[in-house]
Amino acid sequence: MKNSLLILMAVLCGICPAKGKDAKLSGTVIGSARSVDYANEQPSTTVNIRDCAFDGDLNTYFAAYDRSFAWVGLDLGKPHVITRIGWAPANRNRGGERMLLGVMEGANSPDFMDALPLYIITEAGTVKKMSYVDVSCSKGFRYVRYVGPSDMRCNIGELEFYGHEGEGDETNLYRLTNLPTVSIHTENNVEPYDKEHNINALITIINEKGDELQQDSGVVRLRGNSSIQFPKKPYRIKFNKKQRVLDSPAKARKWTLINNYGDKTLMRNLLAFEMSRCLDMPYTPYGQSVDVLLNGEYKGNYQLCDHIDVNKNRVNLNDTIQDGSEDQQSTAFLIEADARASTEDCWFMSDKNTPMTIHYPDEDKITPQQKAYIEGCYNSLEEDWISNLDLNTFISHFLVGELSGNTDTYWSTYMYKQRMDKTIYIGPVWDFDIAFDNDRRTFPVNNKADFIYRSGGSTIGYMRTFVDNIVIRHAGAKAKMQELWGKAREGSVNEAHLVDYINQQEEGLQESQKLNFMRWPVMNELVHENAKIWGSYAAEVQNVRRFVSERLLWMDKRIGYTYNPSGITEMPFDSAQPYQVFDLSGQSRGNDLQCLPQGMYIVRQNGCSRKIQVK
Repeated sequence: MKNSLLILMAVLCGICPAKGKDAKLSGTVIGSARSVDYANEQPSTTVNIRDCAFDGDLNTYFAAYDRSFAWVGLDLGKPHVITRIGWAPANRNRGGERMLLGVMEGANSPDFMDALPLYIITEAGTVKKMSYVDVSCSKGFRYVRYVGPSDMRCNIGELEFYGHEGEGDETNLYRLTNLPTVSIHTENNVEPYDKEHNINALITIINEKGDELQQDSGVVRLRGNSSIQFPKKPYRIKFNKKQRVLDSPAKARKWTLINNYGDKTLMRNLLAFEMSRCLDMPYTPYGQSVDVLLNGEYKGNYQLCDHIDVNKNRVNLNDTIQDGSEDQQSTAFLIEADARASTEDCWFMSDKNTPMTIHYPDEDKITPQQKAYIEGCYNSLEEDWISNLDLNTFISHFLVGELSGNTDTYWSTYMYKQRMDKTIYIGPVWDFDIAFDNDRRTFPVNNKADFIYRSGGSTIGYMRTFVDNIVIRHAGAKAKMQELWGKAREGSVNEAHLVDYINQQEEGLQESQKLNFMRWPVMNELVHENAKIWGSYAAEVQNVRRFVSERLLWMDKRIGYTYNPSGITEMPFDSAQPYQVFDLSGQSRGNDLQCLPQGMYIVRQNGCSRKIQVK
C-alpha cells in the first residue's frame, strides 16, 4: 500500500516511476501492410499479419512481404517514455537469427521521419521465449516500432513496449555503441539509389555521450566511385542549412559518410588524416567514426567526414568574386587530378593529358572565361612547376601518401589556388581505404625498393612524370623533402605517437566493429583490393601497426635521414677547432653555428658527426 501510494504521488508530481513499475503499453497496431504467405511466397492480408506480433501467442508471428525496411509497431495515442522492451522470435527456422540487428525506434511523427533509436538486438533470441531489455532513452514517443534487419522480412513472434506517459526530454538518448549515432530517415522510405538524385530526408546525429541531439532536414544520395559498387553503400548528406556536426571545425551543408567496406580496420582514413596533421598540412579533413541507421535499418560503421569543398574551415579560398568580370588573377579555384574526371559535369584534359575536375567555382556559376583561366593555370603548372607550385604543401602531401603506402595518391589529387595568387597548393589528402598494405597489387609495400607511386601505384596522365621532376630530379626539392621529413620525425611522426593513435582507435571501435562485421560478414573474404585475409579485427589492426613501424624506417632510408628516437642528442664539441655544419637534408651550411637560424643541424668534426640544436 505504501509503495503504491509513493508511485501515485510520483506520477502526480511528474516524476518517472522506476522501470520495473511501468506498465505494458497498448495501442493501435501499425506497420508494413503486406505480409507474406510462406506457403506460396505471395503477399497476404490474412496470414502472418502484423497483428500477430501483439496477440500474445508465441506460436504466431508477423512476416512482411517486403524483404527489407519492413516494420511493425504501435500508435500509443500519446507520447510515452519507453523504459523496457520485450520480444520473441518468429516460431520458424532460424527465428532467433532473423532478429539479429533488428532496431527498435520511437517517433512523434506517424511517418517516423523524426524517429530515434531505442535499442538494437545483438544476440539471437529463443523461439517461444520472450527476451527483455531495459531502455535508456529519456524522450517520449507516441509511435514505437521494430524495424527488421535487411532481407529478413521483419520476422517477429511477439513485441511488447513498457513505459509511462510523458513528453520526456533529450538529456539521455540511446546510441547503438559508444560512438555517435547517425540516423537518416527519407521521405516515403526511399533508399538512395544513385549519385544524381537527392532524396529528401531528416538527418539525426546523437553525440557519443547521448546528451546532445542534432536533427535537421536535408537530402541524401549515394557518393563515391569504386566504393559505390559495394553492398555497403557510401552516402553524401546535405543539410538545408549549414551545420557544425559533432566537434567538427567547419559549419557546412555537405558531409560524407565513408563506408569502409574494404578497410577492415575501419580506421585507415582517420590514421592518414592524423599523419596529415602531423605534417602540418594547411587543412586536414575532419573525420569521426559513427554508427549509421537508414530508415531504421542498421547499415554499419562509417566515417562521418568533411565534404571536400570551399569553406573557411575546409579549403579556405577567401573568395568572394566569381562573376568573371575582374582580372583573371581574381579567380580562385579547387581542382582535382581525377581519373574519373570525364564523368563529371565540369572538367578538362590538360595539355599533357591529365584529366582534371573543377570543383570550384561551382559548375552552375563558373564562366567560360574562368574555366579557360583555370585550364591555363594548370597547364602552366605542368610546364613550369618551379614558378607555379607551392613546394611545401606538395611535399607534405607526397609524404603522407608515401608514409601510408597509398597506391591512389596520384589517381586523385586535390589542388587549389587563392585569388590574386598564381601559386597552386596541393591538398587536402583524401581516400586511404587501400593504403597501409591493403592493396593486393602492391602488397607488401615495404618490400619495394622505390616510392609506391613509382612501383605499382596508380598514376594518371602526366602525374608520374610531374612528381618525378620534383622528388627525383630536382636537388632543391629533394633537400626540402629531407628537411620537412626531418622536422616531422623530430615531431610526432614517430612510432610511439602513431601506434598510440592506432591503439586508441582500436579501443574506441571495439563495440562498433562487432556490429559492423555482424552486418557485413566479410572478415574472412577478400573484398575490394584486399591483399590478404588476416582473420580477425585484432589481426587486421596489427597488420597496420606492423606496416607503420616498418614504413617509418623504410622512409628514413629512402629519404636519407637518420632518426634518433630520443629526439635531440646533446653531444659537446670543441668550437675552437675547425668544423663543418650541414642541415638535415645534408646541404652544407658553412662552418659557423653562430650565423645560423634556430633549428637542428649536423656538425662534423674530427671524422665524427653530431646532431645539435641551435636555440
